[in-house]
Parts: sequence; structure tokens; C-alpha cells
Amino acid sequence: MKKVGKSGLKVSQIILGCMSFGDKNWQPWLLNKDEALPILQYAFDKGINTWDVADTYSNGESERILGAAIKHYNIPRSKLVIMSKCFQFVDEEKGPIDPATLTSNDGPRVNRVGLSRKHILDAVDQSVERLGTYIDVLQIHRMDRDVPPAEIMKALNDVIESGKVRYIGASSMAAWEFQMLQNVAEQNGWHEFISMQGLYNLLCREEEREMNPYCNYTGVGLFPWSPLAAGVLAHSWTDRTDAREQKDPFLKLLFRGGDQDTDRAIVDRV
Repeated sequence: MKKVGKSGLKVSQIILGCMSFGDKNWQPWLLNKDEALPILQYAFDKGINTWDVADTYSNGESERILGAAIKHYNIPRSKLVIMSKCFQFVDEEKGPIDPATLTSNDGPRVNRVGLSRKHILDAVDQSVERLGTYIDVLQIHRMDRDVPPAEIMKALNDVIESGKVRYIGASSMAAWEFQMLQNVAEQNGWHEFISMQGLYNLLCREEEREMNPYCNYTGVGLFPWSPLAAGVLAHSWTDRTDAREQKDPFLKLLFRGGDQDTDRAIVDRV
């Protein structure tokens, strides 16, 4: 087990990312509930007791699958650490993923995206309902530059005080923005972030410039997202036959559209 920064929380050395579990209508390469449940049980039995999910994954279905696993296998809640996220849109109509509109807080999606107090409180209520339990670490999925920092941090403080969330964390923003939010919380005596989850792997190392040193200095735990670059680091550079390589728009956006020669050299060495 590993301590999360200077907090008292401990998590498993390996954390199970659960975006791959969900609804094939959201992304066709995902594993459905029946396929995912045995994996969750196996992970728990092997000591991987920390599961990372988000409300937006499969429009909430990923959270429902985690809740189903806890109930189906009668897993004691105290033996799990569940990390979820809020910010992005959750489509109640269960449509396919649309990267262009996930973060659009307008039109029919108004107040259902972002970090307004309204959306944070609504999102937490809905996640808790889907999971059937509280959230150990609620992470803000992205920074919302349209909402005052004090509004964000007060809402996050309040969801902890409500008992629905135990700790708060953040994900993928500029280091100065993260420091600003921490400062607002500190100045007001509110709960501060215990963790930062950034895009960090052998192909994407920008976090080493400012975010990682800041977090290490201030005692904030670090979690990477996509540590294997959506699988690109797990197989040959030229092998693009699996379903995710062929059908995941984020994989193409993040890892197949950059400096191909440099990235290929790294993958070949791995």
C-alpha cells in the first residue's frame, strides 16, 4: 500500500482504471458489465483495492458496474478506495462519446458541465446513487476557468462535510491553477486537494516541468492517467489491430497525432 501525499489515505500500488468498463454504445471497444465483473473481483482478490472511475465514463455506466461488483461479490466497503471525477457531461440518453461537446456548458447541457457549485453538488449526488456508496476521492476532471476559484473550493469542501466524499483531488490543469485552488482552500480553512492525476507516461512527460515538482514539494500525491498511453506503449508501434486502436477517438487525438518519429523510437525501445 502507498500513502497519498501527506494525507492519511493509503491506496494500492497499482490502481485499476475503470474507463474500459461500460457501455459499448459509448465506445465500441469497452467491456460490458458481464465482462467487467470478473476482472474487478480478480483485481480485488490480488490486492488491487483502489478503483478509479469518472461520472462521464459510459455516461455513468462505469460507476454502476463498480457498484454492482461491490454488491455482487459482497466486498466490504471499508476495504475499497473508490476514486471518481466530476466536470464533464453525462448523457442521460446514453449516446456515443463526442469529444467536441464533453466540456460544453451551453444549450441543453447548461449547468450539467463544469465546476459550478450547482453541477458539483448534482454530480456528486448522482455518482453516489450510481455507485451505491460514498466516494473516497472526488477529483475535478479538469479546471473550469469560468467559475470563481472560491466557488469551486467551497463546493468541494461542502461535499466532504456532507459525508458523501472523503477526500478531494484534481486532474490535468496548469500548475499555477492548481496552486491557486490550494491557496484559496488554505486561506479559508477548507479541505485541500490530496492528489493530482495528470497525463503522464513515456510519451507525455510535460508534468515533469512544474506539476510533479510542485506536488512533491507540497505533499500532494501523484497519480498518472493513461500510463501506457492508451495501450500504445504495450505493443509494437505498427500493431494497430485491436479494437481500441481502430475506434477510440481519444487515442488518435492524444497519442497518434504527435511527433511520430520520436514516439516510435520510444515505443520500439520499450
